[in-house]
Amino acid sequence: MLNEPMGILLVDKPGGPTSHDVVDRVRRLFQTKRVGHCGTLDPMATGLLILLIGKATKLSDSLMGEDKEYEGTLKLGIATDSQDADGEVLAEKNVPALTEEQLREAFKAFVGDLYQTPPMVSAKKIAGVPLYKLARKGKEVERKPRLIHIYRLDILRFALPEVDFRLLCTKGTYVRTICHDLGEKLGCGGHLSRLRRTASGQFRVEKARTLSELEKCGRDQLLRHLLQPLELNLPIKF
Repeated sequence: MLNEPMGILLVDKPGGPTSHDVVDRVRRLFQTKRVGHCGTLDPMATGLLILLIGKATKLSDSLMGEDKEYEGTLKLGIATDSQDADGEVLAEKNVPALTEEQLREAFKAFVGDLYQTPPMVSAKKIAGVPLYKLARKGKEVERKPRLIHIYRLDILRFALPEVDFRLLCTKGTYVRTICHDLGEKLGCGGHLSRLRRTASGQFRVEKARTLSELEKCGRDQLLRHLLQPLELNLPIKF
């Protein structure tokens, strides 16, 4: 394709659309089919979505493997089938009179190497079928736990039944599963009620543009928002 745009676009994803929805909108903006993203965000999640455009899609594997940083809210006392606020409520329990120090101790158990079982309501595929499609049919299949690593899990705000946190983790970590498992550990259940990706590798959300900002740009402005791999010391074979 002649004059095909090429580069890395940092988008601050809004809540609501899927990551694929964002890709489609950016394809239309740049008038190219070669657009991919480096790590899915659930519809309810906001924040950094790294898009690769044109020949930069060759960087997908290397950028997908980067560590991620998130900020979110754990809501105790309510468990859902999706482990987040978009799911159906499975159980409601009273939240014990926890102190902030007790919660910090509970958080410590989730720092380090962990084996995590992917939730049924997820895009992970079993025999080529996304788990969420099986879940919609009322089916549950065995999922193999996988090794992840949590570098940090810090409390930002303590206001039971809500707890704001910051998490630094390896790729493939389900933050909502961390919240679900924390709720189970505390005996009252819990789910992820808010999630924002703030960083992925060297990229931070503060440098990202919103979709509304991008959609107001002319083509020359759009091209100026593209980060070039070589300028970022990212080797790419053309």
